[in-house]
Amino acid sequence: MDFLAALAILLVTAKSIEWAFERVEIHPIIAHVLTGILLGPFVLGVIEPTEELEVLAEFGLIMMMLYMGLTSNFSAIAQNTKKAVVVAGLGVAFSFFLGFATVYLFGKGVTAAIFIGVTLGNTAIEVTSGVLVKERVKREVSSILMGAAFADDIMAVYLIGVITALASGGLDVLSFGILTVKIFAFIAVTLLISEYVFKRARWFYSIVRNLNVFFTFTLILTFALAIIAEKVGLNQIIGAYLAGLTISRLRERKDPLVVTRIKLNELINDLQVVLTEFFIPLFFIYVGLMFNPPLADISLALIAALYLAAVLGKLLGCGLGARLFGLSWRDAVTIGIGMGGRGSLELAILTFGLSAGLIDQVLFASVIAVSMLTALTTPVFFKTYLKRAKA
Repeated sequence: MDFLAALAILLVTAKSIEWAFERVEIHPIIAHVLTGILLGPFVLGVIEPTEELEVLAEFGLIMMMLYMGLTSNFSAIAQNTKKAVVVAGLGVAFSFFLGFATVYLFGKGVTAAIFIGVTLGNTAIEVTSGVLVKERVKREVSSILMGAAFADDIMAVYLIGVITALASGGLDVLSFGILTVKIFAFIAVTLLISEYVFKRARWFYSIVRNLNVFFTFTLILTFALAIIAEKVGLNQIIGAYLAGLTISRLRERKDPLVVTRIKLNELINDLQVVLTEFFIPLFFIYVGLMFNPPLADISLALIAALYLAAVLGKLLGCGLGARLFGLSWRDAVTIGIGMGGRGSLELAILTFGLSAGLIDQVLFASVIAVSMLTALTTPVFFKTYLKRAKA
């Protein structure tokens, strides 16, 4: 099929399904992935995952990571730093262990088990923020949830670097140590520069005032950090995420006229239309197009076990972390449920793992199903639990 025709069919179908899902409050990611699965080789076979679509999907992924960084609140973790880090860390640890054990027990090998454990360790910040917008919870609970989701993203950035090194030929103790230093040095230097440039430097005010110049600067910084990340042996999406995260620190700038915050919000709003309506959906559609496991090899038992591992990992790990700081069982369970959603970053990691040969189509398809299920059920569980707790 002609490239432009395929692109038009994919986008029209995806947006139509998305609008239908909005009425029943189903996350747009599910609509986009389903579009690729339905029109791709797995179901109808109308559209194949071509190189042109792959290029657009990769660009969409970089733009998605930029947008995630821009919409992150770096200062959110500072409100409850220790609590957020411990909650996030235990959630990642429990999810990794349960995900690793599940895949290993199903006989998929150590490398695949490590990869899936890492993938299940992350929380989708867009799902967490979504449930907090719709449901009223204690300020401390919402602060810990957003701080932990942010800390989760930073841990995911580190783990993506580890996965990238794993794909390039394995890791020994020395190379793992060097990689860890490189990752944290890159993150620390980037955030340190952002402290002085975006929070304090007066000359940057002239860039922010002109929205066109600010937009151009944002794109240049995104691609520059993506290239630097790749040069030091990391993944490009790490640089793109850090670009958005550093620019988001303009919210912390002391500005009596709040011009910087206004311009940042204008930038995000302008980007949101293009990204959420075109580039980001294309990435998730392409994930659906890549979904093509042998029907006979799909294991419902594996999907169910991975789903339980994903949900219980966050519920037990994050809930335990909250209890360690004296929060009530009710608040601990609320945090554990709220951290259970998976979404965009997991699908990005999955796509990389499949193309690098770390996992097969069966595991790829299984974890996509798990990510969609958690994105679907987390808001339902969260709302239901809060209602029962209040009753």
